[in-house]
Amino acid sequence: MSLAAQATELDMNAAEAFAETVADTLNSGAVATMMAIGHRLGLYDTLAGMPRATSTAIADKAGLAERYVREWLAVMVTGGIVFYDPADRTYRLPATHAACLTSDAPLGNLAVYAQHVALIGQIQDRVLSAFRTGEGMAYGDYPCFHEIMAEDSGQTVTAQLFDVILPLAEGIIERLEMGIDVLDAGCARGSALLAMAERFPKSRFLGYDLCADAIAYANDQVRVKGLQNVHFETRDLTGYDEKARFDFITSFDAVHDQKDPQALLKSLRGALKPGGVYLMQDIGGSAKLENNMDFPMASLLYAVSCVHCTPVSLGQGGEGLGTMWGWETAQAMLENAGFSTVERHVLPHDPMNVWFVSRA
Repeated sequence: MSLAAQATELDMNAAEAFAETVADTLNSGAVATMMAIGHRLGLYDTLAGMPRATSTAIADKAGLAERYVREWLAVMVTGGIVFYDPADRTYRLPATHAACLTSDAPLGNLAVYAQHVALIGQIQDRVLSAFRTGEGMAYGDYPCFHEIMAEDSGQTVTAQLFDVILPLAEGIIERLEMGIDVLDAGCARGSALLAMAERFPKSRFLGYDLCADAIAYANDQVRVKGLQNVHFETRDLTGYDEKARFDFITSFDAVHDQKDPQALLKSLRGALKPGGVYLMQDIGGSAKLENNMDFPMASLLYAVSCVHCTPVSLGQGGEGLGTMWGWETAQAMLENAGFSTVERHVLPHDPMNVWFVSRA
């Protein structure tokens, strides 16, 4: 059947409506990529601190080239992010928009996540090869990934650590104040562990991560801050088998892309002393696709899973569970790991993440 004949059988209204949806998706992808650029250049913070201004004034304040800033602003205006007054050619970032785009945004800085969209484009050729061969990838294949994750962790974990997150594990703050041994398994750049080490000087903190560059950054921060009670080591947690060494273990968004998450959870259970506590954060989506249709930023999370978390696991010889392995899977693995109790928490202000408190 010819294309023309097929077209006569189509519901053209539905087809044209879907074409508009695709066009909107392409437009939104372009806005997201430019949003990442604006975030990295500090342009949202610049705009948030100014009244309406010309592109020249904005570029001067940001220390950037005006012609590039003007073109970036055009994307922001047509994307509905920045307001534009053609009468005097001025731009303004309304406070209601800055509330989720600046470094101190009260709703969290969503521009951080736009960097994932830009990163997908950077690694597209490597991902295409993985699709064809089925092979995995390595952390080193991803430029700036640890920087992005450190920003994410800074606002979802570190900023809420003492007021919201640690209190989920009843009694742990008091124990930290008295002095205990703590491990962060898959610590990346170690922002949460560094914050705890500063807050609880009587406790002793250790961070393990596979990526040497992230560990080097964390140990640099230890020296800068002059901390004596925290240390970071490059360590592949595959086959990890320390016994009864720690009172408190944490993992923040780190378990699902390990080679063998179930084996790791069992080994972390074994590494706890009697009465020890394991606090684990991960993405709170369901293991069932049909349950994630309304999950926050589900498409982005599946995309990140496709180009990062799944291939990184496969690259280690793992199962490739992916970012959206599901809270059901995580809970079942924790229960199978031998913890005496497993509690699941979802914070009202943060539906994207799930928190598990498990006790030895």
